[in-house]
Amino acid sequence: MSRWRGNPWAILLTLSLGFFMTLLDLTIVNIAIPSMIDKLDASLDQVLWVVNAYILVLAVLLITAGRLGDRWGKKNLFIAGVALFTVASLACGISQTPTQLIAARAVQGLGAALLMPQTMSIIIGVFPPERRGTALGAWGAVAGLSTIAGPTVGGLLVTSLDWRWIFFVNLPIGVVVLALAVPILPGHTPAVRHRFDIAGVLLASAALFCLTFALTEGQKYDWNEGIWGLIAAGVALFVVFGLHQRTQQKGEPLVPFSLFKDRNFTILNVVGAAVSIGMIGLMLPMTIYMQSVLGYSALKAGLVMAPASVVSMFLAPVAGKLSDRIGGKFILMSGLTLYGLGMLWLIAITDVGTGWTAFMAPFAVCGLGIGGVFAPMATEATRHVPPHLAGAASGVNNTIRQVGSVLGSAAVGAVMQNQLASALKDEAVTRSASLPPSVRTGFVDGFAGAAKGGLEVGAGQTGAQQHLPPGVPPSVAQRVQELAGQVFSHGFVHAMKPTMALPLVIILMAAVACLGVKGYHSETPTNSKPEPAPLAG
Repeated sequence: MSRWRGNPWAILLTLSLGFFMTLLDLTIVNIAIPSMIDKLDASLDQVLWVVNAYILVLAVLLITAGRLGDRWGKKNLFIAGVALFTVASLACGISQTPTQLIAARAVQGLGAALLMPQTMSIIIGVFPPERRGTALGAWGAVAGLSTIAGPTVGGLLVTSLDWRWIFFVNLPIGVVVLALAVPILPGHTPAVRHRFDIAGVLLASAALFCLTFALTEGQKYDWNEGIWGLIAAGVALFVVFGLHQRTQQKGEPLVPFSLFKDRNFTILNVVGAAVSIGMIGLMLPMTIYMQSVLGYSALKAGLVMAPASVVSMFLAPVAGKLSDRIGGKFILMSGLTLYGLGMLWLIAITDVGTGWTAFMAPFAVCGLGIGGVFAPMATEATRHVPPHLAGAASGVNNTIRQVGSVLGSAAVGAVMQNQLASALKDEAVTRSASLPPSVRTGFVDGFAGAAKGGLEVGAGQTGAQQHLPPGVPPSVAQRVQELAGQVFSHGFVHAMKPTMALPLVIILMAAVACLGVKGYHSETPTNSKPEPAPLAG
């Protein structure tokens, strides 16, 4: 494989495989939520931390890892990240408690943070601007495919084997990536000694932790003064971080403000965060709904969502090539709009008795949208980035997207828990009217207390039965069980619709924001085929 060393397409393949592995783990966990809740005896808020621990560490350290790649070598950081991610995946798979799994996921996030910014940074260095859209189209296809293929792959693994295999599947991928990266990726030739901002890292880490913890645990603690204090502290720490970065601009700041002088970079970083929120906002509620309300197996739920993956996979490279020719502005706007329409369609048809065939077309529309988002978004955001800022730009771009994932996951989880607590109680009060007066209060109390301990999925059904008075006739107990299932199913659907409305609005606002992106027209003659530039260093 040494003959492929420096070959831009071999480099792109190697980077894309590593990138695929890290993004797959952002969504593959969602499909296993009901299984993990059951087999690990975990609450919903604990499982949300299984998701958030990974995203939080990833988001916090991306900018730092981008700068470390400049200092210690992008190849070195990429290989270290892949190795750590692979070992952490093994630790996730053998975890015996929710706490062990959350800790292993945090280490996995560290590995992902080390390798992820190196992928975009190396692509920027290898491919010139007029060919970058094609390369980032392939990279974008990987991003879109891995993000929405998670439920399908995860569903197959959870149904056929066990939830632990959603992590074990990373082991062979990691080994292959390491085998390719060592001989193919070019080495590092240091020219300038770089430093990184430790104070900035600590400030950003503390701010993100405060906000994520508050949003994830808010429902559990009834949104008390402590939770609102953490939110205020997180916002204040972000302000201090910004002020600190302002004092570092003459050196090597974590966030070079000069990047944001490019209007496209600024707008498209905000759009990237919105896309992350939108994807979390669709996948998290839908995976729980399909399994806990419709009763699908993890495999069936994943297959129902598969049209989005398939359509996106084929469309993304086309969107990348078109971005080279005509610019990505209107491709991106169209993609965001289609994704929003697909989400709206899903919200409209979601009900307790919806058949699986009804979901195929709206998921295909979502796939059309995602296929037209990642490649033009990355291309236009980095088109004018100077090579010496490629590492910083990659770190900032990926960080803002992952911050969107952190806040999106936490916010969607908080809204879902809040809405579910209210909806379950209302449904229980309404349906208890058909029960004998002696059991109504206990039935309602079983669901009213469902928010305690993090709203375990379906916990209200068990709680309603536990609150029955002694000596209840079997016929009444059976009726309570039937009504409890109806309360949960209808309550979850009622809670899910407003939960998905939040990311839908954000996605449509992002589409409108793209009107501010400067247009681009290739100056390269259509019959010329410039070769990719060699990777510096």
